[in-house]
Amino acid sequence: MSLIYNIAIAFYVTIIRIAAFFNPKAQQWVDGRRKIFRKIEDALRGNTLPLIWVHCASLGEFEQGRPVIEAIKVQHPDKGIFLTFFSPSGFEIRQDYKGADYIFYLPSDLPFNARRFLNLVRPRLVVIVKYEFWFNYLRLLRKRQVPTLIISAIFRPSQHFFSWYGGWFRRNLRGITHFFVQNEQSAQLLHSIGIRQFTISGDTRFDRVATLAENCKPYPLIEQFRGNQKLFLAGSTWPVDEELIKALSLSNQCFKIIIAPHEVHEEHILNIVQLFDGHALRYSKATPENVLATEILIIDNIGILSNLYQYAYLAYIGGAFGKGLHNILEAATFGKPVIFGPNYSKFNEAIDLVERQGVFCIHDAAELINVSTKLSTEETVYIHASKQCLKYVAAMRGATSLILLEIKKQLI
Repeated sequence: MSLIYNIAIAFYVTIIRIAAFFNPKAQQWVDGRRKIFRKIEDALRGNTLPLIWVHCASLGEFEQGRPVIEAIKVQHPDKGIFLTFFSPSGFEIRQDYKGADYIFYLPSDLPFNARRFLNLVRPRLVVIVKYEFWFNYLRLLRKRQVPTLIISAIFRPSQHFFSWYGGWFRRNLRGITHFFVQNEQSAQLLHSIGIRQFTISGDTRFDRVATLAENCKPYPLIEQFRGNQKLFLAGSTWPVDEELIKALSLSNQCFKIIIAPHEVHEEHILNIVQLFDGHALRYSKATPENVLATEILIIDNIGILSNLYQYAYLAYIGGAFGKGLHNILEAATFGKPVIFGPNYSKFNEAIDLVERQGVFCIHDAAELINVSTKLSTEETVYIHASKQCLKYVAAMRGATSLILLEIKKQLI
């Protein structure tokens, strides 16, 4: 099975290298790993700190790992953080993150890459966020007796670990030192395959978004744009979401609207401007004068969305008309009722808050208009939804402290 796995990884790398001729993200993936070992060796030359290696697949996993990284830096200042990403959407945005001492792409999981990487980094402890299981790395970490934690993990019955052909994968999972899982189902699934070293800790994202709400920054231009009107903030949107927002803008509701798209490349931003017939203003071109004259503002940069939810009356989160819902917790932590599309079944927080009537699923533009109308005109419905979001986020905090106890234990 190891041979088949290694062939599959080599084939995957080859496909990405071919795709790089046509796809900018694939090109970033390839370019970021070019001469990667020389870059790591140069960066670590002269390092005297024992390193904790933290790995995140992408930006979402980084946000889950971030509270743990920052708590480690406070509680273990004598340790360095070596942060790796698999995806360009994580590395390219967070490569200048000040909370880590070193930030790199993770070399592909081929045996010689894993061996060379671990020989250079020599981690004292490894923290893998959520679900990236690279089995050559895991095998060598187990062989070298390096404590390895999986945090904010979530497992589902459909995964190969729990299928009839998953024996090889199960054996590799059993080498993990400890799992911190998000829910009871994940714990039961691990128990069903003989894994006992787990803790139901919840999701570290709740700690992260609560901290964001407590330390959010002011944005005077956004305050000016909103004025005395109710603000409808659509975050992490895709074209299908933006079509729905266009329909909302044409209804008779008196919302100011902010659209913060998931992708902010120039072509997408120009498409949004065109969708709204040129009447939308780009945030990069906003001034105290012209921001008052527009009803629709487009956030054409990255990094401020999580702070903007403080100004919203309602939030719409994109992605759930496609592959899956983006992060609703950044809005919920401010007590903002959230609206999203139908593809949210893999997101526990969305399922829980739909049941509590703190967030609302819609299927088309008509439902979006109806739900937003109800929330903006029926105060009792709005207050209930807002309170449910606040209570839920507050109740789910605490995963980071549980993980830090295990990290302290392993470092001792």
